[in-house]
Amino acid sequence: MHHVRMTHAVKRWGEPRADSKALQKRNEKRVNMDREAIRNLVESRRFQIFIGVVIGINAITIGLETADLPMGTLQALFAFDLLCLGIYIVEAFLKLRAYGIDYFKDGWNLFDFTIIVLSLVVIVLSMLEIAMPFPVQVARTVRLFRVVRVFKVVSLFDRLRIIVEAIGRSIPGVLWTCLLLFVVMYVFDVAGVLIYGDEFPQFFGDLAAGLLTLFQILTLEGWPEIARPIIEIYPFAWLFFVPFIVLTAFIILNIILGIIIETIDESRQATRVEPGATDVQLAAELADLKEQIEIVQRLIDKTNQEKRDAERRG
Repeated sequence: MHHVRMTHAVKRWGEPRADSKALQKRNEKRVNMDREAIRNLVESRRFQIFIGVVIGINAITIGLETADLPMGTLQALFAFDLLCLGIYIVEAFLKLRAYGIDYFKDGWNLFDFTIIVLSLVVIVLSMLEIAMPFPVQVARTVRLFRVVRVFKVVSLFDRLRIIVEAIGRSIPGVLWTCLLLFVVMYVFDVAGVLIYGDEFPQFFGDLAAGLLTLFQILTLEGWPEIARPIIEIYPFAWLFFVPFIVLTAFIILNIILGIIIETIDESRQATRVEPGATDVQLAAELADLKEQIEIVQRLIDKTNQEKRDAERRG
C-alpha cells in the first residue's frame, strides 16, 4: 500500500513537466495558427489587389512630381509617398511574421525587401538634402532611385513573374547567341572597312564606324540609304548586305526570341506542375489533426491510469 502511494506521488510529481510540455505545444499551436492567419491574409486576393492599387497610385504620384507644381502640392505628394512606403513596410513585416526565415528564401521577397531598403535610403537622403543641399547631379540621382519602387508591381502578378523569371533563365543561351552575333558583325565589319572604307568613310571609315553602320542595318532602320550609294559604285555589294541582314536580323535575332519564348513556356509548365497552396494547407491541417489526436490519446491514457490507481487505493 505504501509502495502504491509512493508510485502515485512520483506520477503526481511528474505531471507538471507533462503539463508544461502540453502548454508549450499549445503555445506553438497558437503561434502556428497566427502565422497561418497572417499567411492567408497576405496571400488573399483582396490584399494583393490593395497592394497593387497602392503601387499604381504611387507610380502616378511619382510621375506627377516631375511636373511644375506648387510647393504645397509637392509636399502633399511627398507625404503620400511616405504613406505608401509605410504600407510596403507593413506588408514586408506581415510576410516576415507569416513565413519567418523562409521569407528571405524567395527571390521575389528579396526583391521587394531591397526596394524597401533603397526607398528608405532615398527618404533619408531627401531629408538630408533639405537640411544640407546636395549638388544638382546627386539630388537628381537620389530622386531617380524612387522610380525603382514602381518595379514592385512585377512581383505582384504571377504572369509578370513568369516572364521575368524566364528571361533570367534564358540569359545564358541569349549571351551565347549574342556572342555569335558579335562574331558575324565583326567579320562583316572588317570586310566592309577593307572594301568600302576608302569611298565611304562615313559608313566604313574604321571598325567603330563600320560597327555602328552594321548595327543600324541590323535594326532595318534606314539601311537602303546606306546600301544604295554603295551599290551604285559596287554593283555586287548586295552580296554583302543581303546575307548580313538574313543572318542577323532574320536568323540570329529570331533564335534569341525563340530561346526566350521556349523558356517562358517551360516556366508556365513548371508552374502548373508545382503543388498549389491548397495542398500545402491540407498537409498542415493533417499535421495539426494528428497532433490533436495524440493529445487526446494521452489524456485518455492519463484518465485510465488515475482510475486504476484509485481502484487500487480503494
